Amino acid sequence: MSTPDSNSYVFEPADAGTDVSQQIRDISEVPAIEVITTAAVHLMSAAAVKLGLAAEDNAEELKDLDEARKLITALAGLVTAAAPEIGSQHAGPLRDGLRSLQLAFREESLIPDAPGKGPGEKYTGAVN
Repeated sequence: MSTPDSNSYVFEPADAGTDVSQQIRDISEVPAIEVITTAAVHLMSAAAVKLGLAAEDNAEELKDLDEARKLITALAGLVTAAAPEIGSQHAGPLRDGLRSLQLAFREESLIPDAPGKGPGEKYTGAVN
């Protein structure tokens, strides 16, 4: 007997009563900067949890450095690519958060990465 993969997602269409055109209008009113920063914050939050930095009692059980590496790298790519578009007022705090996660990863990792080889460092440069 097989069990469903916990990492899989099954797409379920929206309810028939949902007005798709209204949803499209709603998203069209959201500024790009808000979409970008929201995505970055979600990546930051997920990476923090995977680094074991969650506030819950089971934070250590949630730690997964391989997953954290992927999330931090994706965040670094997003922040680096978006910085010219969103301006320093918004990019600065995102860069600070990214750097904090990169440093936390270095602290948590049992086998340190070479300088410039840590998560996201191909986009940000070496983090010390």
